[in-house]
Amino acid sequence: MSKNNISGRKDELKVLERVLKSSEPEFIAIYGRRRIGKTYLVREFFGDRICFEITGIYNVSLKAQLKNFSQSLNRVSGAFVPGEHPASWVDAFSKLEQLLQSSHLRDASEKKVVFLDELPWLNTPRSGFLAALEHFWNSYGSRQRNLVLVVCGSAASWMLQNIVRSKGGLHNRLTRQIRLLPFTLGETEEILVKRGIRLTRYQIAELYMVTGGVPFYLSQLEPGLSAAQMIDQVCFSSTGILRTEYEKLYRSLFDQSELHMKIVSLLATKRSGLTRNEIVQGAKTTSGGGLSRLLEELEESGFIDSRIPFGKKVHDALFRLADEFTFFHFTWIKPLGKKILDKGYWMSRQSGPVRRAWSGFAFESLCIKHVWKIKSALGIPMVETTDAPWRFQGGKSGSLPGAQIDLLIDRRDATINICEMKFSQSEFSIDAAYAKVLRRKVDVFRRATETRKNVFLTMVTTYGVTDNAYRKELVESVVMLDDLF
Repeated sequence: MSKNNISGRKDELKVLERVLKSSEPEFIAIYGRRRIGKTYLVREFFGDRICFEITGIYNVSLKAQLKNFSQSLNRVSGAFVPGEHPASWVDAFSKLEQLLQSSHLRDASEKKVVFLDELPWLNTPRSGFLAALEHFWNSYGSRQRNLVLVVCGSAASWMLQNIVRSKGGLHNRLTRQIRLLPFTLGETEEILVKRGIRLTRYQIAELYMVTGGVPFYLSQLEPGLSAAQMIDQVCFSSTGILRTEYEKLYRSLFDQSELHMKIVSLLATKRSGLTRNEIVQGAKTTSGGGLSRLLEELEESGFIDSRIPFGKKVHDALFRLADEFTFFHFTWIKPLGKKILDKGYWMSRQSGPVRRAWSGFAFESLCIKHVWKIKSALGIPMVETTDAPWRFQGGKSGSLPGAQIDLLIDRRDATINICEMKFSQSEFSIDAAYAKVLRRKVDVFRRATETRKNVFLTMVTTYGVTDNAYRKELVESVVMLDDLF
């Protein structure tokens, strides 16, 4: 076990440590988007305890998957019988039982780990894979006190429907589940330092706004470069891993990836989010079970999120693009097509309206993901709260103008924090024009919602807010970038 090689993942490690201490058979499902580090976590944590491992192969036949399984068995057993591949998945799992019963694996005091990676790819159409897996666990695995069965999959929705929420033979059979998410800002800093990359927190935030804290993307960054140089290297060079990542990412996760990409493309144009009906109209699709499945698949994979606006009901939920890399792709990479770029493309675009608009939205997304850190900075980590967006289209009579709030924190102590998020290279200064915008926004919110709670304006910025007359008049609290780490 090489736990020291694992950055972050403190909660997940606690779960896995309990598995090793358990005196019962364990069946664990780990799911999360592609490149998130599922395989790395399992291999590094369990190490030599893994007595059998197979990784499903993308888009191949049942025969090819069974041959792959047979080769994995041969590697463990040391035996090789040409041509004798399992005839079915039932046969394959029967051979796995024989392996686990073999003399060199009989030590009951040691946990034995069976690791099935990319499970959805193993489950080819009409292959009988799930039924065979169910039979293996129910008839054999669930009786072996020293057995740990770990199944992983990048297609999060498939994992939920067929394993986590299974209504068939695996119903209520899981003993633990882990949804692996991207790194937080703090974990991102930790992994960069471990790799010898030392940057300011401003530059780390920039990298996060491009990579979304996805471990594999972070692993492509090289020490000795600035954040801008790193982004140029991985996103805009001809060999940059992220230059061609977008379509590979979605097509490897979703069977109907064109529809998924159509929805995220639409959401990329509307940073405040869209309702279900607005998605139906914009994507020219129907509002039925198929759309519900698509939205769930995107949300469970972490590409979008749904948030219920303040004062609204569940059916009024706003769907928002939540994946930083996807938004970066649509803003910067897709418009370039296959164009060959001059060296230093990104470094030459450190200012300008497109850069400001992108960084503003990306920073808002970063803040929403770290709202628990904002609460802690405000001194309310233990107060019951609900965070939500809010938008008002304006009264028909024109008595109130429209207004939009991307993040507010509704607190149990009769207080609401309206959060304004600004990404700035230096201390942010509120001028007369922006002060007018803030006054109007707070006034419209109070009058439109008729709230009786305290309404506090909170600025979330990189380096704080200049202490001028407008700050004194309008801002109750300031949260800085350091607070989000």
